[in-house]
Amino acid sequence: MVSSPTVSDSLKANILVVDDQPKNLKLLSHLLEEEGYEVQQAINGKVALKALTQSNPDIILLDIHMPELDGYTVCQKIKTAPETQDIPVIFVTALNESWDKVKGFSVGGSDYITKPFKIIEVLARVENQLKVRHLQLKVRELEKENQELKAGLQKFKY
Repeated sequence: MVSSPTVSDSLKANILVVDDQPKNLKLLSHLLEEEGYEVQQAINGKVALKALTQSNPDIILLDIHMPELDGYTVCQKIKTAPETQDIPVIFVTALNESWDKVKGFSVGGSDYITKPFKIIEVLARVENQLKVRHLQLKVRELEKENQELKAGLQKFKY
């Protein structure tokens, strides 16, 4: 018996993973690739921002404590650029104080996962953010169609 496709099947996505620790970067990337995601890696914030000039991932997993540009700064830059502002950013970090989490959300983070993490939690949070992003894109598409219909109706009124 063939199973019907699920929402998660249709939402496999391109994920940018940013972590200055090669071991963490490889581990998280490998776990996501095993789930069918396409993964890009960035070893620091500057590399991540450069990668965003070449392609827009569907979601970003971002460490906070990194040299040169910390994750908070990277997230702020992502959220202030029109071409990347809608990409969900999930912080994945060892910083587990409430203040750190609040700061992560205040700079535009969509979610926050503390290390050490459980892969099932990472996958659930990634899937959740991808569903939200998919719905946001659908709303934009419907709004555009609505505007086009309104414009068409205006032509018939006059």
